[in-house]
Amino acid sequence: MSLTPRVVVVTRRSEYDEMLATHGTRGQAAFFLSTRGRDIAEVEERHRRLQRAIEVATAAIPVDWRRGVVERSDVSRFLFSPDDVVLVVGQDGLVANVAKYLDGQPVIGVDPEPGHNAGVLVTHAAGDVGDLLRAPGDVRERTMVEARLDDGQRLLALNEIFIGHPSHQTARYDLRTPDGGAESQASSGVIVATGTGATGWCRSVARERHSPLALPTPADPRLVWFVREAWPSPATGTTLTEGELVGTELTLTVQSDRLVAFGDGIEADALSLTWGQTLSIGRSEKVLRLVARGAGLADR
Repeated sequence: MSLTPRVVVVTRRSEYDEMLATHGTRGQAAFFLSTRGRDIAEVEERHRRLQRAIEVATAAIPVDWRRGVVERSDVSRFLFSPDDVVLVVGQDGLVANVAKYLDGQPVIGVDPEPGHNAGVLVTHAAGDVGDLLRAPGDVRERTMVEARLDDGQRLLALNEIFIGHPSHQTARYDLRTPDGGAESQASSGVIVATGTGATGWCRSVARERHSPLALPTPADPRLVWFVREAWPSPATGTTLTEGELVGTELTLTVQSDRLVAFGDGIEADALSLTWGQTLSIGRSEKVLRLVARGAGLADR
């Protein structure tokens, strides 16, 4: 480890910041919210909690350590170093947003609003950061999913990858499963999820259709996949609509003018798929290294 480690603090603008950027002044933002039956005081209080968590967390970084700060919208352009420690202050989704841009760096998730966020990935309080940086402890790995296009483009995600039409029209493609199954399909798209994603969108799909599939845990190398609303027709089938991937890949060959594949709900960072291209989706060799409760990093 470097004699002077770097802690990179990842944040995102609060709703209050976004309101000011849109409406210009606090008074205009307050008026707009009042027309929607909301009080700006609640938005301001959540903003203060976020700022306080950032202040407490950054104050705990040792004075002789280097530090950097990056906002969510700039993460894709930020150059992370191999020895960085990534300190995410915000919602669980912010950890997923940054995970695809890392390569083994440990992540500390700080929840600025305990009880408001789910706290699945942001499991620590801001006041814990000092101990987490100094005391040796446990860094747990979470499985990630990867999509590879036949032209060499790649996409990583922590929760799930969605493949479908960019405007949510019918997606047409040929699906091939690891056991040799093949079917032409027309559907609302395909989801391939990890154990981390199994607590969100994937779980909703599984519950709605009463799927017998056992969903994976966060560290489980298994992935699960679901086809959304497959449509039966003379040319398309509905027999291959869910399954699991254990060291194997699901393959789709595009039969539409354009489809997209994006991860963790970030549509702006997507692969664009055209007619005849083939996409393979499976477990990534990369993992998210998430600092667990009681863990630390000084002696890693």
